[in-house]
Amino acid sequence: MRTSILLAVFFSALVPCTVFSQIGKRFPSEKKEIKDPVTGAKLVFLTSKPHGDSKIYPTHPQWTSDGQWVIFRSDLAKNEAMAVNEKSGDIVQVSEGGYTGMLNIARKSMKLYFMRSIGQTREADPGQGKESKGLEIVEVDLAKVFADSKSGSMRAAGTYQRICGITPPEIGAGGDMALDADEEWVYFRVGKEAAVKHLAAGTKVEESFGPRKMGAGPAGIARMNIKTGEIKHVVSVPFQVGHIQANLWNPGEIVFCWETGGKSPQRTWTVRSDGSGLRPLYPEASYEWVTHEAVISKDEVAMALMGHRAIPGAANTGVGAPATGVTGANPGQESDWGNAGTREKPTGLAIVNLRTRETTIAGQTPSGSGLWHVHGSPDGRWAVGDDFSRSLYIIDRRTREMKMISTGHKTTAADHCHPTFHPDGTRFEIQSAMLSEDNKTMNICIVHMPKDWLKRKSP
Repeated sequence: MRTSILLAVFFSALVPCTVFSQIGKRFPSEKKEIKDPVTGAKLVFLTSKPHGDSKIYPTHPQWTSDGQWVIFRSDLAKNEAMAVNEKSGDIVQVSEGGYTGMLNIARKSMKLYFMRSIGQTREADPGQGKESKGLEIVEVDLAKVFADSKSGSMRAAGTYQRICGITPPEIGAGGDMALDADEEWVYFRVGKEAAVKHLAAGTKVEESFGPRKMGAGPAGIARMNIKTGEIKHVVSVPFQVGHIQANLWNPGEIVFCWETGGKSPQRTWTVRSDGSGLRPLYPEASYEWVTHEAVISKDEVAMALMGHRAIPGAANTGVGAPATGVTGANPGQESDWGNAGTREKPTGLAIVNLRTRETTIAGQTPSGSGLWHVHGSPDGRWAVGDDFSRSLYIIDRRTREMKMISTGHKTTAADHCHPTFHPDGTRFEIQSAMLSEDNKTMNICIVHMPKDWLKRKSP
């Protein structure tokens, strides 16, 4: 027996351990400033080489609290969080050991939060009832990372990374983690087995909806205190939960969606952190295709009412025309989605007020797919959206003027543009394949608002 143990130890020593890129590692600047070839808009590419970069989803902050760094993902250090300084272009790795799910940048402190699979052995999404070993919630002290990286005095990863707590395996935690405005709690999805325990008796559990065979429930949301590790259940619902986000101006307010991969029977939802106040955010009709909701201010959520499908029996106006043959260029055309997403009813970039529940349409493209991924400046001045052609449109919410600010980001790109405004409203971030020779690989790009727009005064 002893000989077997010794042999096992010997041979295990020959197996290479997983090696992670080191936190604080610096990479040379790739910053390039160009003018949009069509519109003349100022575009600042913070990355410009084919590493496979991608930005954080528009439901979450992109800039650090000091406003100097943009956090993103890149194969420069695979499965690690990266930061690029908007002025200098310096790139720094800001995690070590990998992460899963969403990156969360604190708005009050120089901290970053994310989930990590224990041992980094689990690739499947546990939020849909898969086996889970539990997840670590990790905090990164960005200020220390940037200071020590600059001085060349980096220490062990544990100096900068702290485990806030570990989720119990039985709750099947995963998905889109969101940091509350109070920066004391994080919210995350829990699996079916945990969710059903908190579902009211007699609740009808929803089945899959649409051609992607997604949306079946139940699912739930839980929260963890990042100071104590305490975990509390927030709410259970009879459908698949996606895009969990926190109102970054109002502690304890959560927005999430019924995720189907396309049209949902009731896409947008909101709830309080104690489980109270669960309700549809925007009660939608069967003919409406609601998607890509994002909290943009203390009282407002932007979302797209899609107008990307042709009206059955109507003359072809170029709106919702058949797919071009480019994969993903004009999605959502399957008949299984029903009658939703045509322009027979009003569509466009919608703004919903969380308090009054009133909805307004800020604007809509005159043809084509219509606005798809949307956002807005916190001060209420501007809105922005992309469309299926990967063109970007800005809207003056006070005058309703709309202008295409940038185009040419390629329908063949690995992902969509996903515009997200900087808190000061002077610029927004996208991901773009404009510079890519393979027409697919994406880079991080900052689009600056036109100077004449920024000089406008209230009417």
